[in-house]
Amino acid sequence: GGGGGELDISALDIRVGRIVKAWEHETAEKLYCEEVDVGEESGPRSIASGLRPFYKLEEMQDRRVLVLCNLKARALVGFKSHGMVMCASNAEHTAVEFAVPPEGAKIGERVTFEGCEGDPKPENQVAKKKIFEKLAPDLKTDKDGNVVWKGKMSKTSAGPCKAVNGMADAQVA
Repeated sequence: GGGGGELDISALDIRVGRIVKAWEHETAEKLYCEEVDVGEESGPRSIASGLRPFYKLEEMQDRRVLVLCNLKARALVGFKSHGMVMCASNAEHTAVEFAVPPEGAKIGERVTFEGCEGDPKPENQVAKKKIFEKLAPDLKTDKDGNVVWKGKMSKTSAGPCKAVNGMADAQVA
């Protein structure tokens, strides 16, 4: 990538993943716990997501998803979560749907955005400099439900990512 110029979405390591196993968190009624394969040799990651109000357990299993990988692991109600499953949501957060890769995209491949070619930042920098918080407001779906950042289209080897049911003009996080 270029010099130390403007921060852009390439600072985030967003990868194609698949939920290999999901279960309900023992005490937190909104949380699912998941094991998500993002193509790492170390095996699937443990990730918690507040999706129980929006998806049944069986809708989680085997689901292909987008995972923000370069977040520091943190405990969510006692469950160590390393990464975030990305979803589109409306402003009131009453409607939420998965942001998903296209069919042909490979597990573990990185999602890039037009014109944003840099390498992802290390987890500790993402945390310290609040990089996700700075970039997230511009991560949205367009009028066709495609995932874009500042209007730049998301890209995989098989095409753009989108909200699974085409939710338009939504926030993605």
